[in-house]
Amino acid sequence: MTELARLVSEVYAERFGIDRDSAWYLGKMTEELGEVASAYLKLTGQGRGEASRRELEDEVADLLGFLLLFADWQGIDPGAALQRKWGGYLNE
Repeated sequence: MTELARLVSEVYAERFGIDRDSAWYLGKMTEELGEVASAYLKLTGQGRGEASRRELEDEVADLLGFLLLFADWQGIDPGAALQRKWGGYLNE
């Protein structure tokens, strides 16, 4: 998944002339989290407008993609970090 996110990000940055600095990575994650929240609230009738299940899925995919990019940029292996952090609870 990280490789796909990295490749798409390269194409996107080149196409639109985007400098992917620290503000970009954090900003995009924040933006996408807001879009997940918005789609969910619309889907559950708690927000203005309407959303489909597909829209929520797409926004979750965007958030995951940008989270993977942020982790890659910081040299973090998300799978290893999740196993260490969350998996540790299974060993208690």
